[in-house]
Amino acid sequence: MANHPRTVNGYEDSLERLAQAIGNMAYDQAASFIEKLADDFKRQADADKNRGRIKLAEELYAAAEKMYEARDRMHLAWKICEPYMKS
Repeated sequence: MANHPRTVNGYEDSLERLAQAIGNMAYDQAASFIEKLADDFKRQADADKNRGRIKLAEELYAAAEKMYEARDRMHLAWKICEPYMKS
């Protein structure tokens, strides 16, 4: 369990507030965060696959794929909003 803490190191507020803070960012930045999270789940899936944990790896790969889809949708949302955003 040491490799997977139940809280975000350095962040003292709730996960709900963290999700709201990320959701309130400019959509291109939220897309970037989602992509980085997906990349990390894919990295974990690769490691689990190499350890023979095939079912776990499959689920992590599937989660990462859905996150990449969410990233793409956030990019589309950004394209809609970008012309109206102040620099």
